[in-house]
Amino acid sequence: MKYSSFLLALAALPLAAQPMTQYERDFALSSLHASRKVFLDSITGLSAAQWKFRPGLDRWSIAEVAEHVALTEEFLTDYAQRLLKTPAVKDRKVDPAADASILTRVQDRTDKATHPPETAPTGRYATPEAAAAAFKERRDRTLDYVRTSRDDLRFHVSGTGPEAMDAYQMLLMIAGHTDRHVAQINEVKASPKYPKN
Repeated sequence: MKYSSFLLALAALPLAAQPMTQYERDFALSSLHASRKVFLDSITGLSAAQWKFRPGLDRWSIAEVAEHVALTEEFLTDYAQRLLKTPAVKDRKVDPAADASILTRVQDRTDKATHPPETAPTGRYATPEAAAAAFKERRDRTLDYVRTSRDDLRFHVSGTGPEAMDAYQMLLMIAGHTDRHVAQINEVKASPKYPKN
């Protein structure tokens, strides 16, 4: 009788937080470090003309892309933190294959994506160096969080069905989003009218 009462009491307790596994932590850190490097490399050494060049009236300059990347870093990190305040989805099944597919899906530039107004470029960074400094500050905060977090990221979910993403996957989305826009920067550089210097 006492044993069954103990089990009932135990079942009523909230689930203990389950922090990232070491594999999940390493995968997120690796993705974030890799995308950090390629982004910073893509905006290093640009002249003022290259920085501000727009390949078309409806296309962004590298300056605008870089600003959007820096702003989205903070936006997505904040979004992941807000997800942690939502009720846990206790029957969530974690699918590691879905993690890698998020990176692939976000990087795919076949379909145009819309962005939240908070991440629209407005000319905040006059130089690549200023944009790089803002991006590094934000990315370093993201990396510190992933390195040290004990939060239960897997059971706080945005959306439903196959499009649902948990807070951990939102962090992966940051890396994929950065890579997506590095591809956009490379498209700008490949434009026939892109300044040589």
